[in-house]
Amino acid sequence: MRMHFLAGGRLRMRRSVFVPGAAKEETIELPVHATLIRHPKGNVLFDSGCNPQAAIDPQACWGGLARVMTPIFDPEQTVVRQLATLGLEAGDIDVVICSHLHPDHCGCNRYFGRATFLCHEAEVAAAKADGAENQGYLKPEWDQPQGFQTFGAEHDVFGDGRIVLLPMPGHTPGMTVAQVALDGGTFVLASDAAPLQANIDEGMAPRNTWNMELAVAALVRLKALRDKGATIVSGHDEAQWLALRKGGEFYE
Repeated sequence: MRMHFLAGGRLRMRRSVFVPGAAKEETIELPVHATLIRHPKGNVLFDSGCNPQAAIDPQACWGGLARVMTPIFDPEQTVVRQLATLGLEAGDIDVVICSHLHPDHCGCNRYFGRATFLCHEAEVAAAKADGAENQGYLKPEWDQPQGFQTFGAEHDVFGDGRIVLLPMPGHTPGMTVAQVALDGGTFVLASDAAPLQANIDEGMAPRNTWNMELAVAALVRLKALRDKGATIVSGHDEAQWLALRKGGEFYE
């Protein structure tokens, strides 16, 4: 089994969202990425990153949300385009796992027309609720014709312990991370359960959090997994992203 990290866009946001005490005018640039897992039973994509159209016309794609998290990437720096660097195209993806349904993590969903989509039942419910757009759920970004296969508890994708989905609500109601067991070690794809490594180190969740108590509890769980030897892959950590990319073309 092999695992590849793919560029999925790039955002500019206020640093104070992630770093308490930062000046209001200070900004931070955040990489967006997705993970391709080549499992013997199929190609699995964890998150699908930003929609290429968000790079071309952010306001048309994301509306007012584009002022809060501003796209600063080219269309080529998105998952659906990056797959070509691995000799793949959207039709080669069998399963898409949605950690949650905010547009920087599910913006390419529409391109994977033959894939099975996995998402926590609480997340799908939150995205479909009245007023969901005010919580960052943009239906044109997360919706796709085949719908979702949902789960409500820990879920082993192929029943072999290699890709196990662990619900860690907090950032959103159905926030889910993926524990990936490779021959070279265990990786936990944390997405926005831990957008930065500093969130784990300090046990402090960002301000853009649905439930702070649950989000902090998720960080405690992630730290415990890290203490046991797992590599926790944060959703938007620049230094870690550069290190993972420098580590090689793939992990296995």
